[in-house]
Amino acid sequence: MPQTAVVIGATGLTGSHLVNLLLHNPAFDKVKVLLRSPSLKSREGLEITIVNFEDEAGLAAALHGDALFCCIGTTRRKAGGKEEFRQVDFDIPVRCATLAKRQGFGQFLLMSSVGANINSRFFYMRTKGETEQAVTRLGFPTLHIFRPAALLGKRPDKRLGEMLGQWLVMVFYYLLQGRWKKYRAIKASTVAKAMIAAAVKREPGTHIYESDAIKEIAGEPL
Repeated sequence: MPQTAVVIGATGLTGSHLVNLLLHNPAFDKVKVLLRSPSLKSREGLEITIVNFEDEAGLAAALHGDALFCCIGTTRRKAGGKEEFRQVDFDIPVRCATLAKRQGFGQFLLMSSVGANINSRFFYMRTKGETEQAVTRLGFPTLHIFRPAALLGKRPDKRLGEMLGQWLVMVFYYLLQGRWKKYRAIKASTVAKAMIAAAVKREPGTHIYESDAIKEIAGEPL
């Protein structure tokens, strides 16, 4: 039976790929995106809902479906500080996941980050680890956590520093071997493919994927 997919973070690098792929996947008969502002064009099969992510009642009214995909995220620099970063990368995913569990969603799929760890001395990795821990404790029938390394792809707001960064990660790609392979850069489109492939399987339990596993489930060469 086809599912209804709900996506938060649909305008980001990975989220935009995810929405495009979901709209062409027969396993999903409806794709809903929750946005803070009307920043996407309406398309056939796409339902756009403008929400305030701090309004639990409004979120609960919008959160109806089978699989919730979370690709939302930012950086401290873009957010403006630690508190603002945490509001995006912890508060929103955990609040949406909590409401989705209450609404009867069977699956939650979270894009996290390589190195996510609640005990990390780095604020970014520690926050990602805390988000993973919080959504795991909710007890979804199926939970998929994806931990990609640096994401590759065309960003609409690409800056010189980001261009140089992507060039550097590609230079060092084949130098990362053994236990370091999980730090290899990965295409955002590959992460999107893997998220959908995992959702289609509907395999119960909690599943965590590092970069190699993400490529494998996406059906791409390691």
